[in-house]
Amino acid sequence: MGEGEGFWARWGAESSSVANIKMEFTIEHTWDGIPVSHEPVTVRLKSGNAGLVMEVSAPFFNDPPAPLGEPGKPFSRLWDYEVVEAFFLSDRTEQYLEVELCPHGQHLLLLLSGRRRVWKEELPLEFEVTRMENKWEGKACLPWNYFPPCTDKFNAFAIHGSGVERKYEALHPVPQHELQEGQKPDFHRLEFFKELNLKGLMGEDWKQPESDIWKYLTDCKTD
Repeated sequence: MGEGEGFWARWGAESSSVANIKMEFTIEHTWDGIPVSHEPVTVRLKSGNAGLVMEVSAPFFNDPPAPLGEPGKPFSRLWDYEVVEAFFLSDRTEQYLEVELCPHGQHLLLLLSGRRRVWKEELPLEFEVTRMENKWEGKACLPWNYFPPCTDKFNAFAIHGSGVERKYEALHPVPQHELQEGQKPDFHRLEFFKELNLKGLMGEDWKQPESDIWKYLTDCKTD
């Protein structure tokens, strides 16, 4: 998907000043804290010249079957399929970026202002997938323009399976003492997200670039 080698060379997999620095997260539990029964999904964040490079390494369940949309393009309601998701949150404003990546090549990016309040979706994305029989790897470029101001919290999720076998997994699950009888999976429990120190990835002198997209939302609210 995307433009291949030329694109990644131009975009820059890592900036030279912070080369080889990455964050790695392993999704080892279901949304309610039960250990997963398969090789866990791994999400890596790396510094890039124009944003973050997000890499996924995950088992390939091929369940549900592939979405009918074109690989490399946005696909609505991708969360109904096999996906790995990452949420980047500004804790102060409850503004966040939701990234959904599918092993079949489709993707879905949403911008939310307030819990579950989507105001922009199906943003373009450079996304490449390598799929093997039982495993898949993905690599996506997340431009800084998509990140809400003061991004400082994070969570990641994985979904696969169909019907009663549908599995919902979380990097930071709902704590056991917060679970209630009959509770359903909800990836928008922002209070359980944990700190994401982007300066630790980008360098202590780094400042998050201003986003024209998010500035437009703010300007509209003040008009």
